[in-house]
Amino acid sequence: MFTAIAILILVIFFLSTAIRILNEYERGVIFRLGRVIRAKGPGLIILIPVIDKIVKVSLRLVAMDVDPQDVITRDNVSVKVNAVIYFRVIDPVKAVIEVENYNYAMSQLAQTTLRSVCGQAELDDLLSAREKINTELQEILDTHTDPWGIKVATVELKHIDLPSEMQRAMAKQAEAERERRAKVINAEGEHQAATKLAEAAEIIRSHPIALQLRYLQTMREMAAENNTTTIFPLPLDLFKPFLALAQRADREAKK
Repeated sequence: MFTAIAILILVIFFLSTAIRILNEYERGVIFRLGRVIRAKGPGLIILIPVIDKIVKVSLRLVAMDVDPQDVITRDNVSVKVNAVIYFRVIDPVKAVIEVENYNYAMSQLAQTTLRSVCGQAELDDLLSAREKINTELQEILDTHTDPWGIKVATVELKHIDLPSEMQRAMAKQAEAERERRAKVINAEGEHQAATKLAEAAEIIRSHPIALQLRYLQTMREMAAENNTTTIFPLPLDLFKPFLALAQRADREAKK
């Protein structure tokens, strides 16, 4: 009886230490007497008790938030920048044996790289050329983490915190820029209007009857508004004979 119980206990101990079940997104790096055998999984894994040791590694995409970093840009503006990094383990063996804690190592590397890259850029580039900076950060991080068996998929700048003085200065600059554009648009409109008026005056000078037609059109527009007062413009051509007679009489009087 005692022997059967002992055997049962040994079987249970063997099964508990020898059998591992890994999920679809997990891999197990097997160490046998301290030496790496290979990565196994997913599914059922059978180990040799006491001799084998397993280290689980997740292959899922990891989103890591980089703490805000104090950065001085190339144009000597102090800002705080934070980012998010998306990466995954593609070689579980390297991720275990090449770096002690790849999550911590990735976090520290991301912070130093973020300060270095943003410090080499000007403030305008940080605000308007984020895609370029994101690509540069991704390439640098991916190059450094490739020996660790880690692939950096994407790096995104999340927020750029500007000093209040700089925010006020940028607001004034934006306001001045809008005023400049408004004045330019107004001047362009005046120039176009003057050009069109000059063209219209040239047409009326070549065709005096056009002025009469314009008078009639104006009267029709005024009559359509139900006004009680009617203004009837007289063409200046009607007064030309009288003006000619007056000038002739004046010349004869002087003689």
